[in-house]
This record gives sequence, C-alpha cells and structure tokens, in this order.
Amino acid sequence: MTRTDALPTPAANAAPSPRAVLELLKPITWFPPMWAFACGAVSSGASASGHWWLIIGGVLLSGPLVCATSQAVNDWFDRHVDAINEPNRPIPSGRLPGRTGLYVAIAWTGMSLLLAALLGIWAFWAAVFGLALAWAYSAPPLRLKQNGWWGNAACALCYEGLPWFTAAAIMAGAQPDWHNIVLALLYATGAHGIMTLNDFKSVEGDTRMGINSLPVLLGVERAGKFACISMAVPQAVVIALLAVWGFPWHAAGIGMLLVVQFFLMARLLKRPRELAPWYNGTGITLYVLGMLISAFAMQAGMPTAS
Repeated sequence: MTRTDALPTPAANAAPSPRAVLELLKPITWFPPMWAFACGAVSSGASASGHWWLIIGGVLLSGPLVCATSQAVNDWFDRHVDAINEPNRPIPSGRLPGRTGLYVAIAWTGMSLLLAALLGIWAFWAAVFGLALAWAYSAPPLRLKQNGWWGNAACALCYEGLPWFTAAAIMAGAQPDWHNIVLALLYATGAHGIMTLNDFKSVEGDTRMGINSLPVLLGVERAGKFACISMAVPQAVVIALLAVWGFPWHAAGIGMLLVVQFFLMARLLKRPRELAPWYNGTGITLYVLGMLISAFAMQAGMPTAS
C-alpha cells in the first residue's frame, strides 16, 4: 500500500478559492445518490405533502454533503494518484494549498452528521454508516479502494442502496418493507459495474501507485465485460421479481430499457476504455430510469394476492 503520509502536500502559498473547493466536492457526482434518495422516497408510498423538509433535507444530505464529503476525502488521500492522472485537480495543482483539502473533508463530515441528526434517527445512522465507508474507502489503514472488488462494492452501496433505504425509512418512519429493501440492494449490486466503468480513466495512475482497480486486476477488456454483466444481471432479477410480485407492466418497462442497454453494451465492449464516458451518459441513464420505475411499483403497493 502506498504511504500517503510521506507524500508532499502543495505549498500553502495562496488562499483557496470557492471555485476550487466546489471542484474538490465534484457536484457532477452528486446526482446518483440524490436520484436514489428520490427513488426511495417515491417507493415509500408516503405523500410528499407535509414531508417536503424531509425530502429536501435528505436530497441535500445525500448529494452536497455525504457524497461531497466522500469526494473531498478521496481527493485528499488520492492526491499522489491525481498528480499522475489529473494533475489539474485542486489539490495536486496547488489551488487548495496545504491541508485545506483535508480540512474541507472534516468540515463536510461534521455538517453531514448535523443535518442527518435533524432529519431523525434513520437518517443519522445511515449517514454514520455512509460516512464511515467514505473514509474507509480512501483513508489508510483500510483504504478499500486498493482492491476494486471491495472498493467498488462500498461505493455502489453508498451511491444507490443506502440513499434509497434511507429515504424510504424516513418517509415512512419505519423500516421499509423487505420487497423495497431487496430492490435497493439489487440496484446497489448493479452499481458495482458502474463504478468499474469509472475506473477506466485512471488505469495508468492506478497501476503505478499499486491500486488494484478491476481494470488493473482483470485488464480493460475483461473488466468491461464484468461491468456489463454486473449491471445487467441485477436488472434481470428485478424484472423477474416485479413480474412475480404482480407488477407486469413495470417489469415490461424495465425489460425494454434493458434490451436497449444490451445494444449499447455491445458497442461499449468494442472499445470499453474510450467509450466508458459515452456509456455513462446513455446506458446508465436507462439504468436509473429503471430504478424509478421500480420505485413506482413499490409506491403502488404489493397486490393482496402476493
């Protein structure tokens, strides 16, 4: 494992700008957990009327706070890798001097816990769990991202499964129905493949720094195939379960989205490294639309015959 404490930090020769802090927090990454939270809220079946403060607070907690915290933590402990892969990032470029990046990560952790406490016990413990995984993913001694299997699993759970579960719990004020939990876990499982696609952009730096992402461990072609399988299989299980549970139209809708994804995957696998960003904007969009369809099925309630 690479020693991060032995690496030099940027010189404290300039005050950090708000733009650099915002770039550190990577707003573009906030969408998946915010979307998953929204799906969880829909799946609860609870009316939004009278719960808007929970919904708005939960969306802020999922994206601009917990997810942003994970990005700041990752950038701080990955500054040696970013110096190779993305030298213009705020920390390696020196736009966030000294230990500013670390201080931002700590401050955002505190703000996340504060808002979570205001949202109730379910949100608080979910935030504790998610933040613990965020730090464990990037920070020594665990640094889960050193192994693509464990690191991607942690990210997938926090990006998709945990926000869905949290929203359903705080909207209903109780543990979600097991059908709902199963769907959240299945979409979190599929997100493992999404995380794998995101690793294609940093193969060189990961290889040099000893980070065993799946593209490094398996090779780009095999990692691309694994990503497609890991995204497709959970969706197929969702389709089957919804059909069995009495939601044939919802199952058919997700099935059509999956068929289109198969065609997109066929193109992706021709040049997985180059086409991963393209697939993130096409196939992943269809993936998350399927999440929303599943949420609407849960909102409708289980048929009495099930």
